[in-house]
Amino acid sequence: MRSAPRLNPEYVIDVNGEKRAVILSIEEYDELIEDLQDLAVLAERRDEPTVSHEDVVAELKRNGYLPN
Repeated sequence: MRSAPRLNPEYVIDVNGEKRAVILSIEEYDELIEDLQDLAVLAERRDEPTVSHEDVVAELKRNGYLPN
């Protein structure tokens, strides 16, 4: 599992000194969006049945994707 991205945000502050917005580099933004998409897929698939590693390997061998 990869570690959380290190962000270098810049803040937009109003006349009262309150933070109102965040500026991120395109790279940081893209990483956050990708992480959110990955988490959404995990949440959608949470209740799907699992398959053991051994069963996956056996199926890949049966279908010719791995050598026997």
